[in-house]
Amino acid sequence: MDYRTLGGSGLKIPALMLGTATFGGGSEFLRKWGATDVAEATSLVDICLDFGSNMFDTADGYSTGQSEEILGQAIKGRRDKVLIATKTGMPMGLGENEIGTSRHKIIASCEASLKRLGTDVIDLYQLHAFDALTPIEEMLHALDTLTRAGKIRYYGVSNYSGWHLMKMLALADRHGMPRPVTHQIYYTLVARDFEWELMPLALDQNVGTLVWSPLSGAKLSGKIGRNRRPPEGSRLATDASWPVADDLLYSVTDVLEDVSGETGRSIPQVALAWLLGRPSISSIIVGARNAAQLKDNLAACELKLTADQVARLDAASAIPPVYPYWHQRRTMMKRNPPPVG
Repeated sequence: MDYRTLGGSGLKIPALMLGTATFGGGSEFLRKWGATDVAEATSLVDICLDFGSNMFDTADGYSTGQSEEILGQAIKGRRDKVLIATKTGMPMGLGENEIGTSRHKIIASCEASLKRLGTDVIDLYQLHAFDALTPIEEMLHALDTLTRAGKIRYYGVSNYSGWHLMKMLALADRHGMPRPVTHQIYYTLVARDFEWELMPLALDQNVGTLVWSPLSGAKLSGKIGRNRRPPEGSRLATDASWPVADDLLYSVTDVLEDVSGETGRSIPQVALAWLLGRPSISSIIVGARNAAQLKDNLAACELKLTADQVARLDAASAIPPVYPYWHQRRTMMKRNPPPVG
C-alpha cells in the first residue's frame, strides 16, 4: 500500500482507506448501500490490514452512530494498529441542537463518538458539512479545546465551499490555532467540479484531499455502461446513487472499458488509479459490501496508468469550467494554468 502525507501534517496515511457508511444499515436509504454487521466488518478490517491499509473513515451520522459502534467492535484489541477518522455535523436527533457544528454540538458529539468507537482519541475529526449559523471562530475554539485535551489529533472538514475553507484557514492562522489538515470531498471521473476552485485551494494551502464516493455511487463499478442497464436489486437500480448525465457517463465508461481491457484490471481499479494520480489527493475512501469488492478496490494501488491512458480518460470526462474559471482560462490561460501536483 502506498502511504501519503495527511495534508499539512506529519502523519502518513494509506492512499486507499475503507469507508464505513455501509456499516449498520440504520435507515432505508443507507440499507441500499449496505448493512454490514460486526462479524462482516471485522473481516473487512482484517482484509484492509493484510493489504497495509490501516485507516478507517466513519461518521456519527452514519446510521445514527451504529457505524461507529460496529467499527469500534471490529478494531477492538488492535486500536494501536489503526487510524480512525470520524465526523460530526449531520442530524443525530430532532432537537434544535442535534445538528450543525456549534461548540455545544462538536464537543458533545466527540465525547459520544469516543464512547461508541471504544477509544480515548480520534486521529482525524471532521466537520461533516458547513454550518452557516455558527461562527467559524466558535468551531475553531471547540476543535482547539478537543485538541488540547488530547481527544483529537488532527481535524478536517467535508463538503465545504472554497470561501468557507479559506475563511477557516485564515481565522485559524489569525488566532494561532490548529488549521484543518484535510478536506473530504466528492470527486470522480464523472464529477470533476472539485478541480475548478477546491483543488487549487488545497494545493496552495497544503490541505490534503480525501475523496468520498470515488466510483460515483457505484456508477463506475463496471455494472453499468452504454449497453448495460443496472442489475435488478443493485444499488444502481435505486435512488441511492448520484445523478450523472447519460452522455457523460457513457463517454467515461466506454474509455474505462477500453483501458480495463488493455491493463487486464477491473473498471473500478482503473477509475481509482486515475484518481490516485490527481493533484492534492491524500487518500481515497472506498466502500465495499463484501470481501471481493474490497480486495478489488484496494488492488487499485498497484495499477499505474500510462500517460496516454490518463489523457484519454481526461478527455472523456472533461466538462466545461464554470464561471469565472472559463473566463480566466480563455483570456489569461498563461496566468491561470490548470493545477498540477
